[in-house]
Amino acid sequence: MDTANTATNADTPQPDTAETAERYRERSAEFTRRVEGVPEGRWESPTPCAGWTARDLLRHMIDNHTNMPGHVGIAIDLRIRVEDDPVAAWHEARTALQEVLDDPEQAATEFDGYFGRTSLARTIDDFLGFDLVVHAWDLARATGQDETLPAAEVARVFESARQLGETLRMEGVCGPEVSVPESASEQDRMLAYLGRRP
Repeated sequence: MDTANTATNADTPQPDTAETAERYRERSAEFTRRVEGVPEGRWESPTPCAGWTARDLLRHMIDNHTNMPGHVGIAIDLRIRVEDDPVAAWHEARTALQEVLDDPEQAATEFDGYFGRTSLARTIDDFLGFDLVVHAWDLARATGQDETLPAAEVARVFESARQLGETLRMEGVCGPEVSVPESASEQDRMLAYLGRRP
């Protein structure tokens, strides 16, 4: 999901920055588990995201970590390249964004997004949080790892996805919904809604 420049409605209450920082810590830990678990030689494996390898997916996530703070003038300068050391590059990006979120003043900084006034914390909580969950599954599927996602996060992402509706079907975001049996788990139904084959 390409989240650059996306923001939530100004009428929606902004999240508590401490809670946002903690949710990011938990969600990024799930993604980190998959990054650290990529077997040797599997960074070029194709992912469920059309045209992306595991390395491309990680690069996308790291780009989001630098682009989102940029909307409020916060620069995150990273030194480690995904091409050189993907695991270290991810840890650097994750640590840098966590430091921003742990600073209430920076996290609460507002900007004008597509849907009105919003905050950095809100954008990270809603959109980067979405990506951390979904792309954790993508990375797991691509590299043969455990694909199980936290049930509470599956429910949250599924609800967010349904609210976004056809916006998800824009080019470069998600493909058409995939059919799954009525007996499918909520995780499988969520993934299918996002155009993935569980």
